[in-house]
Amino acid sequence: MKFLVRFFFKTLRTVLGPAMLLKEALTRPQGVVRSEAGQQAVNQACNALALYQYKTCPFCIKVRQEMRRLSLPITQVDAQPEGPARAALVQQGGHAKVPCLKITDESGKSHWLYDSEKIITYLRSHFAQVA
Repeated sequence: MKFLVRFFFKTLRTVLGPAMLLKEALTRPQGVVRSEAGQQAVNQACNALALYQYKTCPFCIKVRQEMRRLSLPITQVDAQPEGPARAALVQQGGHAKVPCLKITDESGKSHWLYDSEKIITYLRSHFAQVA
């Protein structure tokens, strides 16, 4: 039974994935324009962030669209295939759930933020007002 469920979702991703990526590309929002100093500050702050995501996950697409709207150069890590990125997400974050924003503070300690709405709220609260 587990095999059939996985096969179904893999087939669904294969069929719908390209359409979802095309829609994302066609509906790309215009990014905010900041002063050069403001954008440099944002770029520096984004060095401490990484988005663990799947390319065709609708919730991940929603977060990526918000990142574009806010002009945020956040590192995107594909955690869908088995490998070191997925292992880090599970071992350090605790769940193999995406989207997940890894936030590293000045001391090097990481906080893992799950749920697209929480991630978008975090991004807006930290970057929407930077001029």
